[in-house]
Amino acid sequence: MDRSTDPPNPGPPDDDTTRWQPAEEAAERRTPAADDLDYRHRSGRLHYAARQRGVDATALGQLVLLLPGTVMSLLVILLLSAGLDAWLGVPLWVPPLVWLLSGALLFHRPTEDFLARHLLRLQRPMPDEYARLAPVWREVTARAGVDGQTYELWIEDSDDLNAYAAAGHIVGVTRYALGHLPSSQLAAVLAHELGHHTGGHVWTSLLGHWYALPGRAAWYAIRWVVVLAVAVTSSFSWLATTALVFVIAFFTYLTITHLYGLPLVLVVTPYLIAAVGRRAELRADQHAAALGFGPTLAQVLTAMHTAETEARRRSVAAAGARPDHPGMLARLLSTHPDYPTRLHRLKPYLDPSG
Repeated sequence: MDRSTDPPNPGPPDDDTTRWQPAEEAAERRTPAADDLDYRHRSGRLHYAARQRGVDATALGQLVLLLPGTVMSLLVILLLSAGLDAWLGVPLWVPPLVWLLSGALLFHRPTEDFLARHLLRLQRPMPDEYARLAPVWREVTARAGVDGQTYELWIEDSDDLNAYAAAGHIVGVTRYALGHLPSSQLAAVLAHELGHHTGGHVWTSLLGHWYALPGRAAWYAIRWVVVLAVAVTSSFSWLATTALVFVIAFFTYLTITHLYGLPLVLVVTPYLIAAVGRRAELRADQHAAALGFGPTLAQVLTAMHTAETEARRRSVAAAGARPDHPGMLARLLSTHPDYPTRLHRLKPYLDPSG
């Protein structure tokens, strides 16, 4: 339900952020926000857990699956380092060390502030928005035994129902969600995002994607060169194109054998990462439900599922075509489980006596 990203959500990546799926259709049917939250910690001292963050199995799985991409990036950095050493005399170890240390900037507060404003397009809450958001956030973090001041609250100026967990300390929510969701449902959404932070899902995903960037850039560059070369040779003759294809296949074989098959691992890694991402969403749902927000979380998911189904029905009726369901590969690459699956996993928290 997050950014964290993803079919059927057309939003940006797995960024290293998480996101609720857009639900503009639900806006037409929602009533103005009501403060119906059961505040168990409105006043008095708050008791924080000794361990407020961790790394669960899902986060560890993300780190393991993102390791091959990191290794490929390190190889790219080493190749660039060799060039800088030969041409400019830069010591071979300097670029890899700078690259490795750069990951710490992603948890640097001023850097996070820059990313929130300019990459995620978030804004600081206005006074009235903060007055509405702060008590709900305090209740959520108090139930979790977490110091809410550890995190920074942000607002996205959007008409979508969305929330974010990003970088090391960013928790964002759309202006629509803040203004239209009842406090109990808003708390459920924020508890889900807090679950991504406390479970380590956000920072492991962020670091993995950050360290995979050089390898990914090299792959895009190689693919662009290959496509361009094939296009150029095809303008001459099919024989030249065939020869080029054989050359590319030969170098691909040499690369795979010399790197012990690592490039082949990268082919299946996106599907495994998406599967782990779906597991992370279910764990974040479980985190929110364990704090007592299971019923209201189910209400939000049900409304979003209804809105999505209705939007698809209207689209099909307008186009006069058969329903367009996501293909198998699209489902495998989705980082979010479908709504029925998420609601099914919430059942134990909806009827404890059942």
